[in-house]
Amino acid sequence: MATDLEALRRAVPVDRIAYNEQGLVAAIAQDYLDGTVLMMAWMNAESLQKTLETGEAWYWSRSRQELWHKGATSGHIQKLKSIRYDCDSDALLMTIEQIGDVACHTGARSCFHQVDGQVVPPPADTLSQVFQVIESRKANPNPESYTCKLLAGGDNKILKKIGEEAAEVVMACKDDDPESIASEVADLFYHTLVAIAHHQVDLKAVYRKLQERRG
Repeated sequence: MATDLEALRRAVPVDRIAYNEQGLVAAIAQDYLDGTVLMMAWMNAESLQKTLETGEAWYWSRSRQELWHKGATSGHIQKLKSIRYDCDSDALLMTIEQIGDVACHTGARSCFHQVDGQVVPPPADTLSQVFQVIESRKANPNPESYTCKLLAGGDNKILKKIGEEAAEVVMACKDDDPESIASEVADLFYHTLVAIAHHQVDLKAVYRKLQERRG
């Protein structure tokens, strides 16, 4: 789905932003599919204008005192999907498609990848977090893990559970029981995530299909 840059330029007038004393505004880049916060950098009016004109993220480098086209050297450009400013007009939030799935100069997907000095996956939506755990179980099998037992059983075991959970969703809906519906749908989602991990399908590929179905 192509980004309507003209609509974005109307929605975020460059001269309406409340830049700081240095003429800069904080800009946060967030993955448009799973909501992962990828990085924070600074923009000035010129870099914001170029971002809105080109559909790719441009920032202002405070250390080099120059415009910075994200990914121009590495190839890890950021394609703009949406942009908005906060209630005080002094911060920007962009949803972007991160080419190469690497935003950090360290080679990590997100600049926010450390907790107490430990490298950890960046926070994302709940389905993505559950999928990360499933992928971890797949890479590091534990015979006591229910997820590992499902994966070891292959399609026969996994698909049987998906069929059972789908039927339970149907029954919960027929009973019009909101709590039961939520619980059974969660079970169905989980077992479906196990299935796509088993078949080596990237969850973001599913999200892209959902994006195509919007509207």
